[in-house]
Amino acid sequence: MSDIKLFSQSGSALTEIASSAAPLEKALQTTFEQNLETLLGVRFLASEYVTSTGGRMDTLGIDENGYPVIIEYKRERSENIINQGLFYLDWLMDHRGDFELLVRDKLGKQTADAIEWSAPRLICIASDFTKYDEHAIKQMSWNIELIRYRRFGNDLLLLDLLTTVSTKPVLVADTKTGKSQKYKTTAEYLTVAREELANLYSDLEAFMLGLGDDVVQKELQFYFAFKRIKNFACVEVKPQIGVIRVYLKITNDVMDVMWGYEEGFTRNVTNVGHYGTGDLEVTLRSSEDLEKAKQFITHSYEAS
Repeated sequence: MSDIKLFSQSGSALTEIASSAAPLEKALQTTFEQNLETLLGVRFLASEYVTSTGGRMDTLGIDENGYPVIIEYKRERSENIINQGLFYLDWLMDHRGDFELLVRDKLGKQTADAIEWSAPRLICIASDFTKYDEHAIKQMSWNIELIRYRRFGNDLLLLDLLTTVSTKPVLVADTKTGKSQKYKTTAEYLTVAREELANLYSDLEAFMLGLGDDVVQKELQFYFAFKRIKNFACVEVKPQIGVIRVYLKITNDVMDVMWGYEEGFTRNVTNVGHYGTGDLEVTLRSSEDLEKAKQFITHSYEAS
């Protein structure tokens, strides 16, 4: 991040704002925990969560797609938080009942019942990482993200998604019955879609992945999530009715001012139940619809 500079402007003069990359202090962890949804799209569950082995997870949460999230902060340069985080991921998968009880107590039974155990996440936050850290996580079969931070002055915080590793969802046993559940992926819906609809999805996918090298695609049971640090688009494939539905993080106020709604194409779903995240629903039936939708998708991506 040494190439990132921030300036303040007064009239025609620019002044560089000094940045800080000191080891992360406890106060900054508290700031993260108080603003997890804004910063990372994660709902806060617990701080300094103590495991049965005596370990202590820095921050525990659940993200907007229902994945359990462990967040570890690197305070000392020599600290190996990746290995520590992997140890906690293993513990979490062996103690899913404990996590489900925590979610139920904090966020309710409905949220606890919808936990996605197929691909829990580890987020590592530090002022910097080494090239060995980046290489190491690419060799691991876990969902791991490295996020660097830098403070500018007293009131600016910059987050940089350095690298992320995304794995395919896997079958897991139900904690109540002990039986493996059939994990019906969204990819299976594409296999029964007509060729035109499958091609339309491929074009949509290519466009969203091409928005930036920080875009990650997550495959869930009922939708695809496209995200940077947070979701910017969730996609449902509906072969039964021949449409693709895209949910974007664009508010009703923004739509009214910038574009307006078009019946049968865009819809305000702020108070309408649906899978995934986003207040704007866009229905795609053709490549012409996709061309019209690109401005909405780009806006959601840039705002995420």
